Amino acid sequence: MLATFTFIFMALLFILVKLILIVPMREVCVVERLGKFRAVMQPGLHFMIPFFDKVAYRHEIREQVLDIPSQSCISRDNIQIDVDGLVYIQVMDGAKASYGIEDYRRASVNLAQTTMRSEIGKLNLGQTFSERDSLNETIVKEIDKASDPWGIKVLRYEVRNITPSENVIHTLEKQMEAERQKRAEITLAKAEKESTINLSEGRRQEAINLSEGDKQRQINEAHGRAKEIEILAHATATGIDLIASAASKPGGDKAIKSRLLEQFIQQTGNILKTADVSVLPAEMAKLEGFFEGMDKVTQTVQGVKS
Repeated sequence: MLATFTFIFMALLFILVKLILIVPMREVCVVERLGKFRAVMQPGLHFMIPFFDKVAYRHEIREQVLDIPSQSCISRDNIQIDVDGLVYIQVMDGAKASYGIEDYRRASVNLAQTTMRSEIGKLNLGQTFSERDSLNETIVKEIDKASDPWGIKVLRYEVRNITPSENVIHTLEKQMEAERQKRAEITLAKAEKESTINLSEGRRQEAINLSEGDKQRQINEAHGRAKEIEILAHATATGIDLIASAASKPGGDKAIKSRLLEQFIQQTGNILKTADVSVLPAEMAKLEGFFEGMDKVTQTVQGVKS
């Protein structure tokens, strides 16, 4: 009796388990009836016909991240690089994910690898580093377009590592060193150029200052000479006026004659002292004619004054 009751209980429990389907929030279930697709069960409680309905596939509907193994790629400038990445996918249609592809995860990884090789072959080495965002967007578009029949959505793709070969790295290091040296030489050349310009500008300003100073000196000297001539002319005119005034007074003409005679004798003595050849008057009578000439000059001066 107990064995029969136990058998009946186990049979009812088995039927109950087959009758009720509880789908978790993170999954969808693909149910087949007699081997034929029936429906995609969303999260929640569902009833099934025992022995007729069964859960054929269970799919994760949360976002999934798939690791893309490192692979060798050739860039447009024929440089070999190793590239790996991550692809993020999500199941959008459980039926297509079950019947449209055998294994959508493995297919997504292989498709990401081939697409990545194709896109990197369109870029040179420098662009693979500087244009990662555009590279990621292009790979996402290509994979998403090809994976649409599989019922999955490619959300994003990220290139994780781009590793050139050792020879390429060594070459790049040499190129970077040469570029740094070039920049240093350009900087030094610019500094030397600016220094030369500053020195020439300084010499130019110095020459201008010297020229202005010499010009001002010449102007000052010219003003001084003009002033000197003016003073001498004024003094000469004053002296002539004084001589003429003195000559008009009684005995003035004799004083003038005496003064002229004194100056003549003095100048003649100076000439005799400094001359290498003895200088003597040819005729003594000429002295008398000289004095008579002086007398006439005195009378002329007195007539002009009066």
